[in-house]
Amino acid sequence: MIDIGLSKLALIGVVALVVIGPERLPKVARMAGTLFGRAQRYINDVKSEVSREIELDELRKMQKDVEQAASDVSGSINKSMSDTENAINDAWNGGDSSGGDSASSSAWSRTPSADTLSIKSKAFRRKKLARTTAVPAWYKHQSGRKTRVISASARVAKYRPIGAGKSAGFF
Repeated sequence: MIDIGLSKLALIGVVALVVIGPERLPKVARMAGTLFGRAQRYINDVKSEVSREIELDELRKMQKDVEQAASDVSGSINKSMSDTENAINDAWNGGDSSGGDSASSSAWSRTPSADTLSIKSKAFRRKKLARTTAVPAWYKHQSGRKTRVISASARVAKYRPIGAGKSAGFF
């Protein structure tokens, strides 16, 4: 950049005062300031435009990478699904291409009984209810205690040591 010190600025000011004159100097200085401000805004606009274009290019590259990764994942999922479907179809049609024993193939054909399903669903509902209720866990784990809640003052009165509650007054 241009190296302008205080002495050089003073020299430019004196030359401008002599050349332009004291009457027109404020108008010229105001105009020079506005032009300088416009130039700065233009330069900042150009810089921001260039940085936006660079970011846009980076985003396009990133989008291509993500699309490539998604297509790779989709292809691998489709391949594994088709392999699994072929294996299931072979097992269903009686062809034993996996070479496994008959116990593993009979495990696929077994269905759980209605009693087992109802027990599992009840246990699931109970666990879900235990997770989602607003009752604190420490309160749930109390066993054999009373489940009603008492106020703070009643709790203090109930558990106050003997002789501490018999004071004559506050002071």
